[in-house]
Amino acid sequence: MSQLAHEHQAINLSQGFPDYSCSPKLIELVNHYMQAGHNQYAPVAGIPKLRERIAEKVSHLHGANYNPDTEVTVTAGGTQAIFTALASVINANDEVIIFEPAYDCYAPIIKAFGGVVKSLELIPPLYKIDWEMVKRLVNVRTKMIIINSPQNPTGTTLTEEDIQALITITKETDILILSDEVYEHLIFDGKQHLSMARFPELRERSFICASFGKLFHNTGWKMGYCLAPEMFMKEFRKIHQFLVFSVNTPIQYAIADFLADKDYYLGLNTFFQEKRDYFAKLMAQTRFQLLPCNGSYFQTAIYSKISQEKDIDFCKRLTIEHGVATIPVSAFYAKNTDFGVIRLCFAKQNETLDRAVERLIKV
Repeated sequence: MSQLAHEHQAINLSQGFPDYSCSPKLIELVNHYMQAGHNQYAPVAGIPKLRERIAEKVSHLHGANYNPDTEVTVTAGGTQAIFTALASVINANDEVIIFEPAYDCYAPIIKAFGGVVKSLELIPPLYKIDWEMVKRLVNVRTKMIIINSPQNPTGTTLTEEDIQALITITKETDILILSDEVYEHLIFDGKQHLSMARFPELRERSFICASFGKLFHNTGWKMGYCLAPEMFMKEFRKIHQFLVFSVNTPIQYAIADFLADKDYYLGLNTFFQEKRDYFAKLMAQTRFQLLPCNGSYFQTAIYSKISQEKDIDFCKRLTIEHGVATIPVSAFYAKNTDFGVIRLCFAKQNETLDRAVERLIKV
């Protein structure tokens, strides 16, 4: 869709990236550490200072203590963390439960290592997990459950009820959890991010994957990290070492310094909620029906009052004829299940959102 947007000079609300700059201070810090000569390989797990800052952040936010030496690894983005976590534990015929619509890297990675994807389709408008159905999917071959909260593409978040159900299902089993928490700081309406790190029963069996790109508005830097108990992290680092070896050195130093400002990341919820609300107010002028958005920087919408087309066809036409690129949510289902829902990214300047909705009003 981004390529189609480029071809037709459409406003791109499809791919999840901001069109505004990251902090000038952070850029200055990167330049400072480049000029200071920090341009060679970093340690495989990441520079100690950054791993310590990550551990401090998780302790401050979730009351969980991770050893920065043995339980924190800096990665080349959130997707590399996810790939490495799966690669380190998935063997032939291991079953992995995922919830669709799902971020599109999960299933291919599982299959690449001989695993079997067991998907549970979630239904709009709430995309709520049916934990009784999850219980039916669990068997002796179940190796892992993948959780994504806030969720891409739906913007839904886990509840306390969800957490308790997950604890119950995994209790006294060897089931692992991969928790994709790249949008952890984008939670709205006073809700709290329920990280796996908060719950000892889940923390002891979880790989937690996170993204600095989402945190600092610089997705092109491809910086993230993974948290896991030491015995899992040992396996993770065996793959990580030969996959990327180490991650961008001057950027690691810069982020370590920048993370000292807790007010920055604690204020992101407000920043993105204002964008969500601004976009929702604009979209009220259109015939699109917005679905609940509790987190992330994605807004889903139903277009049934406009067209009965398949979502892929509708998104293509929206791009070509109206100059606004979006994503068909059926692309996030293995069977291309089509509920007539599209995804829009509101991590844009207000001027961009204004121009996009001016066009969508005419649809």
